[in-house]
Amino acid sequence: MVFDFLRRGEVAKAPPAAPERKASAAGPVIAWAGAGARVGWSARDSGTLTRLGYMGNPVGFRAVRLIAEAAAALPLVFQDTGQRYETHPLQALLARPNAAQGRAELFEALYSQLLLTGNAYLEAVVGTGPLPGEVHVLRSDRVTAVPGRDGWPVAYDYTVGSRKLRFDMTGAVAPVCHLRAFHPQDDHYGLSPLQAAAVAIDVHNAASAWSKALLDNAARPSGAIVYKGADGSGSLSPDQYERLVVEMESYHQGARNAGRPMLLEGGLDWKPMGFSPSDMEFQKTKEAAAREIATAFGVPPMLIGVPGDATYANYQEANRAFYRLTVLPMATRVTAAVGHWLSAYAGAQVTIRPDLDQVPALAAERDQQWARVGAASFLSDAEKRVLLGLPPAPGPS
Repeated sequence: MVFDFLRRGEVAKAPPAAPERKASAAGPVIAWAGAGARVGWSARDSGTLTRLGYMGNPVGFRAVRLIAEAAAALPLVFQDTGQRYETHPLQALLARPNAAQGRAELFEALYSQLLLTGNAYLEAVVGTGPLPGEVHVLRSDRVTAVPGRDGWPVAYDYTVGSRKLRFDMTGAVAPVCHLRAFHPQDDHYGLSPLQAAAVAIDVHNAASAWSKALLDNAARPSGAIVYKGADGSGSLSPDQYERLVVEMESYHQGARNAGRPMLLEGGLDWKPMGFSPSDMEFQKTKEAAAREIATAFGVPPMLIGVPGDATYANYQEANRAFYRLTVLPMATRVTAAVGHWLSAYAGAQVTIRPDLDQVPALAAERDQQWARVGAASFLSDAEKRVLLGLPPAPGPS
């Protein structure tokens, strides 16, 4: 505490005992490596990262929600080679995959799990027909891959407390679809953007905690109480010191005591301490950390309200880049994997992809493409429909 220097007189009376000597060859190395203050970093497991980077950080929370909600809201196209289905059994299944979720809720949970942990799992519940009766998203932190002799997963274990359920992946159809982000050092699990942004998340959370502590201390810089006794001595008795600490904590700390005048007596003098340059840079450090978190997720900082970012000329351009560079690549990869997985149940290959013609953020690009294709007089109407991704025109009745 700020008053600890007043105890120096007491400490001098009892010199500390000499530390023990350890007979270790690595002792000097450990002592050198641990010298100085240590930085306290949070753990890197998925549970801690989700708690600190999503549930406890507004930038990470908004980035995940922004991507997941935008990707889940994309309209989907179900098609085979050269044929676009207006209605399909898989389309009906994904429209209401289970009793508690619709298509948007299912894919929002799927994208969120993929962003938070780098892994996402879909479970197919056996139905009365060849298609699954229901489809559910599994919590990624509860799923463990069981590799076989060749290294590929032969099963997945879903663990809740002391209970464990195993999904066998060696059958004709896979009961679980595992989606994972690329990880350069792991063969079975993906790399989450939260792991790449873990340092920035710790910095942002620490800066927020520092700001909260500043507000709790009346939003003003700290100071020091200097004691000069009548006889010139600069130390307080233990009773005087304890009384001073209690009075400071009771009457001059916290937001409710902001502005309360301080009455000093008996040779006490208050010396205020101004903010250091490093303290004044805390807000800029927090904003820089927020930009790093947004960058790890692929979200333009302008879209989540981070000030001072002028990378894009306007909000509309940033929104279009967000869809083109972040939402569509992830949605295309996820829907393709889900379509391939469900095709084994349907008995025929079905491709699922986002319908780009119905994305409002890409309306300007779509208008330009339609204008170019429409002006191509050397193309027939059938060829133009193929280039635009439209189904063949119905023939005459």
